[in-house]
Amino acid sequence: MARIRSMAIGTQNVKIHPTEVDCLLQIVEGPTGSKYLQLSTFGSDSRESKPKTSQTLQFDEEFAATMIRALQSCFPHVASGHRNKVEQNGSVEGSAS
Repeated sequence: MARIRSMAIGTQNVKIHPTEVDCLLQIVEGPTGSKYLQLSTFGSDSRESKPKTSQTLQFDEEFAATMIRALQSCFPHVASGHRNKVEQNGSVEGSAS
């Protein structure tokens, strides 16, 4: 569980993960009023114990801007064709433009 402080292009030999997990998205307000986007993932379906948070990441506004650029680079057709809005209740609404 951590706030992301930096990000750089990786050069590790990585592969697609074999399992899928569920993720909750929340907007969290810090003590000074700054907002963070929090992603919380839960163990895979094959996990022995009952579902619990496996990893939580929090992104500030500066990191979010970096992620937006990375997402636009990786998925240009999505970035140019859709607008998504995160509602206060955590749901994500999308519409084609």
